[in-house]
Amino acid sequence: MSIALKSSVNLDINRIEKIPRNLLPMICFRYGSLPLPDVLSSSIKVALSNRSFEAIQVLQKSEQCYPVPRNLKIKLTNEQISAGVLYFGLFNGVGSARTQSKMIVRSPAYSFAANISVEGCTTSLMQGQYCNQTIEMLSCGRSGNGSGNGSVSGLNRNMVTCRNNFETSCLGDGEMKIYALEILQIVESLTLSIQNPMLRPLNSTGNSTRVDLMCFTRYGSMASATVHDYSGNLNQSPLVIHFPKVGVWYFSILALNLSKEIGGAPSNVSNVCYSLELEELECPSAKAGPNCSSERYMLQTVLRKYSAPFESYYLPDGENMMSDAADFQLEPLLSNHSIGRLDAWTYFLLNVPRGAAGASLHVRLMSDRRINYEIYARYGGLPSLVHWDYYYVNETNSSNSMFFELYNSSDEKVDFYFLYVREGIWTIALRHPNRTGGISDGRTTMSISLERCPKRCSHHGDCKYALDASGLTSYSFCTCDRNHGGFDCSIEIVSYQGHIWRSIAVIATNLAALLPSLWALHQRAFAEWVIYSSSGIASALYHACDSGTWCVLSFGVLQFMDFWLSFMAVVTTFIYLTIIDEVLKRAIHAAAAIITSLMGVTKATRVLYQISAASLFNEFMFEQARKMAKQRMAVEYCEHRKETVSIGFYACWVYWISHGNTKLEPRKQ
Repeated sequence: MSIALKSSVNLDINRIEKIPRNLLPMICFRYGSLPLPDVLSSSIKVALSNRSFEAIQVLQKSEQCYPVPRNLKIKLTNEQISAGVLYFGLFNGVGSARTQSKMIVRSPAYSFAANISVEGCTTSLMQGQYCNQTIEMLSCGRSGNGSGNGSVSGLNRNMVTCRNNFETSCLGDGEMKIYALEILQIVESLTLSIQNPMLRPLNSTGNSTRVDLMCFTRYGSMASATVHDYSGNLNQSPLVIHFPKVGVWYFSILALNLSKEIGGAPSNVSNVCYSLELEELECPSAKAGPNCSSERYMLQTVLRKYSAPFESYYLPDGENMMSDAADFQLEPLLSNHSIGRLDAWTYFLLNVPRGAAGASLHVRLMSDRRINYEIYARYGGLPSLVHWDYYYVNETNSSNSMFFELYNSSDEKVDFYFLYVREGIWTIALRHPNRTGGISDGRTTMSISLERCPKRCSHHGDCKYALDASGLTSYSFCTCDRNHGGFDCSIEIVSYQGHIWRSIAVIATNLAALLPSLWALHQRAFAEWVIYSSSGIASALYHACDSGTWCVLSFGVLQFMDFWLSFMAVVTTFIYLTIIDEVLKRAIHAAAAIITSLMGVTKATRVLYQISAASLFNEFMFEQARKMAKQRMAVEYCEHRKETVSIGFYACWVYWISHGNTKLEPRKQ
């Protein structure tokens, strides 16, 4: 996969560490789900220290964020990516932020263009960077029940045996052969072994047990000696993978030490031949865990009524599907025994549908006594004390993952979210004391739900949802109120008292409109008095609404009145100071009212409109000054002021219109 990105970002690479996070443009990658850099801390620091995209290795391990450069080119091979969905997002600043108003966005804006190309092999049986590596799919068949050692309370485990298509495979020294197997359901373990290893030619005197048949295993993509999940020497012992994930597994077999079979004498061994066998150990229905001794429940999806897309909750099979309750009682579902152990496991399986990667998985436990459960979650397979994606033991011992968010937990309550959960099968396991003495006292309820925004934006904002660029994934985000920030609006940026004082200050500044209003009333300029007074009142009401204090009308109406009356106040002042006829003044007033109303209602805050209007008004005023000024010195001075396009030019024009026959040096002017 190749990614080429061009942007208008122009950052000094040597000063990136000094740029605030809320002003730093970032690009983030995440495999299987959407990135969320607002909760990111350590990954950004590591990326800033490296400053190199060559540090990108296996993207599915965790989210990685980097500062956006001006030009970016990334090429990832099949050792760095696997089949699935890779999300990457561009973020113009991360972390909690607050704007002063709805009207103005003070952050810098950047443009970008991206080109992404993905190259793959035409057939799944040919893989590798150049599609020259043959993949042999293992064929499987059920071979009956497991051994007697796996029998628990009369329940026998099922064994599925998989072999290579040919009875034997042969490898030369340093040669590698790759196999693939797709696991379709949750299994307890995978055991990979070789049968009947022998050296060729058959008359060689070497010992086949001294040959190293190294096995490298990887989930989702091809394995090698440098990049793999598990490894072992199959000629010494079988390779066992406990609780493998559902999906495609790749096994690479590498033959070594064929030329060192016979001491110092030259060896005539050309290759080693073997039969590959793989066993899947499956538990009976509704059973899981070590020795199939634990209870397993497949949770049903119940859509929420009148909710956003994909919002749902999960209930065990057999629960009342018509009920609106999202929780279920836990004690009747727990496992009863654990084969000589003090603890037992209970597993709950659920499916996050395709397109819901922008939602969050909410897990909550509530009890009338102290909760004595440990919670482990894993994507694609069964969790354990060794394999897990997220876990919770107590308030002080839980996952420190950037996508695990714990809320208001106590001895009687556990409440956490998996943020932007990955699509597919998830398993949530409870580790609890063995209930050999029967059902214990107390009542514990558990709820698992797929929600849009964590904690409903903490009741300090609105939850919005939209589609990603492909249109296939719906994601959600919080728009916080004026006093809070963060991805869940839980961070208080401005206190309540601070908000009150700020609102008073912003509204009180409009008392300045009293000065021109009283002056106009004193001059008996009643039209100007109405404009100045209305402008001050409209501005006060607008800023009261904009600061979140009180809205007497809709925000759009108040914003229009504030901008339009402000424009009219400026134009009215200039028209009042001119010495033209009253008929012409009324015509200019009417035209100005129409033009400024259009400016006020058509995105008045856009710089383009303001600059265009100022330029036209500037040209008009300058031409009037040129015609009416009697002194050439005055015209030259006004031309100089025109170049700056500032308010000083308008003051110059008004002065020379009113005092056209007065001789005054430019410096004094």
